[in-house]
Amino acid sequence: MSQTITPEQRAISALKSLFVADALAMPVHWYYNPMDIFRQFRGGVTAFEAAPAFHPSSIMSLHSTQKGGRGPHAADDERREVVGDVILKGRRQYWDKPNQHYHNGMPAGENTLNAYCTRAVLKVLRDNQGHYDRDAFLAAYIELMTADPARHPDTYAESYHRGFFANLELGKPAWECGAVTHDTASIGGLVTIAPIVFAERLSGTSLERVKDICVEHLLLTHPDQYLAKVCKDYVGLLDELLFLEGDKDAATVISAWSKRSISLRLSEIGPRIHSDNDVVGRMFSSACYITDSWPSVLYLAYKYCESQQAGLLSNTNLGGDNVHRGAVLGCLLGLASGNTVEELFTQLRHRDEIEAEIKGLTEAIA
Repeated sequence: MSQTITPEQRAISALKSLFVADALAMPVHWYYNPMDIFRQFRGGVTAFEAAPAFHPSSIMSLHSTQKGGRGPHAADDERREVVGDVILKGRRQYWDKPNQHYHNGMPAGENTLNAYCTRAVLKVLRDNQGHYDRDAFLAAYIELMTADPARHPDTYAESYHRGFFANLELGKPAWECGAVTHDTASIGGLVTIAPIVFAERLSGTSLERVKDICVEHLLLTHPDQYLAKVCKDYVGLLDELLFLEGDKDAATVISAWSKRSISLRLSEIGPRIHSDNDVVGRMFSSACYITDSWPSVLYLAYKYCESQQAGLLSNTNLGGDNVHRGAVLGCLLGLASGNTVEELFTQLRHRDEIEAEIKGLTEAIA
């Protein structure tokens, strides 16, 4: 007789898998030609690796250091640069050079910036007995991003981070600093959502209220209405997998949500493809944009719901925005199985701290 997996166990596994997926994809984040991955790592990435010095697809040097989006530094602008002066202190010098890795110098098993933001959310929820607090999150986010010395190891900050702090520098109140750029509607906006869902739902908050809370949180940094709609669908999917009952299987749940969310019939894709790259990279772009990354996540979650490690490795070696896509995928696969890939989780650079933060949250809502 199989042992019942509790919602608490599923939540813990999902959060652990989020950090595993993020760190696994980090060394080949935003590689847009999968062959480049296999050139640098024989056989592809199969374990945690350090970020290589050379990044074949990097366009970090084209991105603005003063705001979100792309564009050169304005020589006549006397304001402080967001990159270097406000956030990413000590990392500005890497932004002017071609082919610099987005996660320059990060060792194997290290997590990227959005995973550190997720850890900040975990602490806010823990300190508020499992409930989300907007102002507490904003304070924690600003502290994390502006600390000197830095409290995270990353070199790159997406447009949404830079746009937020550009607006903050202009004197806008923090809750109005979300910036609209070319990639506001991106999968990175969903990375910090899962812990809010787990904490609030396990504390007894209604699903509809949790959806509203998550959208409120999302719009602080990603003001886009289509992304907000996807966020609500993601919350609904997380919730159904969190409370998965014995007479349901995860693949059926994921398939139903895919059809409901974006009218994608996952069961009809399989017979038409030869590899995952036919879906993530051809049918859908491997980039961050939510119109492509959300169906890509759903496809991978459906295919690999019973083989988590294979799914995380496939996501990694597909390239593109595999870090943020992977964080969302990791949550879904962790929920589906009620397990994480422990042999990988134990190798995370900050495993002990992450495990303590997850435990702290579960104890706060017990």
